[in-house]
Amino acid sequence: MKITTFFRAVILTAVILFLISDRILFSQSSNDILNLLIANKSITQQQADSIRAVAALKQQEADTNKKTFSLNASRLFQLSGYTHVRYQRLEESGKTSGFDIRRARFDLKGSVTPFFGYRLQADFAGSPKLIDAYTEIKIADYFTITAGQFKIPFSYENLASDNKMEVIDRSQVIEALVARGKDVLGNTIGRDIGIQADGKFLKINGAPLVEYSLAVLNGSGVNVADTANSNKDLAARIVFAPLKGLYFGGSYYDGWDKVSKPDVAGKSQVRDRLGFEAGYVLPRFSVRGEYIAGKDGKTNKAGWYFMAGYFVIPQKLQFVVRYDTYDPNTGKSNDVTTNYAIGGNINFNNRTRLQIFYTFRAEEGASVNNNYLAVQYQVGF
Repeated sequence: MKITTFFRAVILTAVILFLISDRILFSQSSNDILNLLIANKSITQQQADSIRAVAALKQQEADTNKKTFSLNASRLFQLSGYTHVRYQRLEESGKTSGFDIRRARFDLKGSVTPFFGYRLQADFAGSPKLIDAYTEIKIADYFTITAGQFKIPFSYENLASDNKMEVIDRSQVIEALVARGKDVLGNTIGRDIGIQADGKFLKINGAPLVEYSLAVLNGSGVNVADTANSNKDLAARIVFAPLKGLYFGGSYYDGWDKVSKPDVAGKSQVRDRLGFEAGYVLPRFSVRGEYIAGKDGKTNKAGWYFMAGYFVIPQKLQFVVRYDTYDPNTGKSNDVTTNYAIGGNINFNNRTRLQIFYTFRAEEGASVNNNYLAVQYQVGF
């Protein structure tokens, strides 16, 4: 065998192995390589055609066995989602224990350019509903404009994603005073429609020292055009992080309750909020708490919570306790409700986990046994 013939055989073998590899697909760049080898007379046209045929068969076999498929779009985007399957064991007389699909969310994010982004998030648990729908203009780290439907910039816990919460249920004061289940406005999932300016600046070792948000909102809730009156709500939040893991800040909300029966006929009643927050988060240990006071019409309300968590097994097994108290009318006595939640989180990976919590409930005045056990399984993609 001549030397040139030997090298041609080596080259031909290498090309075939390269093109039929399970991890490398036949492409235009592969054609360019074959054409170059033909031009240099390393292989013949017949050999090149044979290689292409073998590679095509291998590609067809790989496509047949494929279990996941990519989405094609004119722009790159990120599609994610998660679901929460929950079981509740209710001890209150007359209440029914059982399972429910608490959330089933799909979240689409993307950027049209480095300066223009968007987000669409919907929940298909129960009646399908649009949760987030907004666009962003990212002028700089210290100044971004958001327009559409988004989370109200008030309270750390309100802004925390449901799939990142340490405790299954949010605290009472968040539910009652930050546009959630027990707010006079109704449950708007902590969101509203409007425009917001926010940003981060004064970075130290890559972490921002200050974060701020300022929003003008309808004050009528999600997926609702503001038809009550021309008054708009104002929300603002500022947070300082002087040390790694340590943060503290405050939130302010000046608004109107346009849904409930007003104290003065023909006018909306005030719906104002003032909150303070602080926390310290380490890789294994974390503490945080918030105090929020609110006024709905002539009624003053207030509550606070304190939570502590510790990873017994780093990033895998977390033990959590929370003290949570709320007064729906500070002008009255014997109406404060206090919850003591104790439990933990088992993180199988960064998207799948199991949460188990038992909540002791104590009410001033007439009290009933309404403690409950909640188990929630989360899986995401």
